[in-house]
Amino acid sequence: MTAVTDLAGVPTLFVMAADAEYGPALQARFAPLMTGVGPVEAALAMGVTLARLEAQGRLPKLVVSLGSAGSARLEQAGLYQASAVSWRDMDASALGFPRGITPFLDLPATLPLDLHIPGIPLATLSTGANIVSGPAYAAIPEDMVDMETFAIQRACQRFGLPLIALRGISDGAEELAHVGDWTRYLHIIDQKLAAAVDQLRDALSSGAMRL
Repeated sequence: MTAVTDLAGVPTLFVMAADAEYGPALQARFAPLMTGVGPVEAALAMGVTLARLEAQGRLPKLVVSLGSAGSARLEQAGLYQASAVSWRDMDASALGFPRGITPFLDLPATLPLDLHIPGIPLATLSTGANIVSGPAYAAIPEDMVDMETFAIQRACQRFGLPLIALRGISDGAEELAHVGDWTRYLHIIDQKLAAAVDQLRDALSSGAMRL
């Protein structure tokens, strides 16, 4: 059964992609839905999970997506929350649709994330199925890149749920050569994400954030 965490009285679904990002600091705070890596796995896991929770009368009031992201311009090992997310893989321009727009779907290329934790810096986020490295960052206007958040936001929209997306910058300043270039900061990011969860709890408890 998927765990929905009571966070200051708010039923919250925490969502992550990979076990490597779920360190001891986060383990002490919640049990997440693990989607797997990439937009297809994230969309599948979120859709199935939220549909089951709705059928059980256990739908959360808040979804929080946590993990790592790449960035060539943000502080390495820094923590940010997404102000908006786009889908860099979507390109139907050969049919006359602007890049990033899903055909026949009345949505903009960039989806805003309007709920924010006070005191955590905002950054724009690009989701796609590829690992971005080195010169590839030059083609991406957003501040940081990941592989799941756009899919998670679309599932949240379908069920009318607000999403907060927290990302620690694991790489991007240098071109990736092996998996260790991604994992080297994850222990720091684990601690920073856990502190952000505590900030979220306190903001909900004090009334500084309202859903």
